[in-house]
Amino acid sequence: MDTWLTIAFDSTQQAIYAEMLLEYAEVEIDTCPTPKEITAGCALSIQFPAEFLDKVKYVIMTEKVEVRGIFRKEGTGYIEII
Repeated sequence: MDTWLTIAFDSTQQAIYAEMLLEYAEVEIDTCPTPKEITAGCALSIQFPAEFLDKVKYVIMTEKVEVRGIFRKEGTGYIEII
């Protein structure tokens, strides 16, 4: 099974902006509710396969997307990796 990572945001505006940019960059994404284990200011998160991490980081940095963090599910919780 592929490992999926989760991007959490502080605002819905940034989540929608990131969604548009990542779709344009041809990153496989899934928009979903922010897991309750992740503290964030926005109820929307984006999940993506871990193999796209470098591409996602590049898009976030070059387009100045404001994120709370990128998380990996581990056990029953999430660990912030970026």
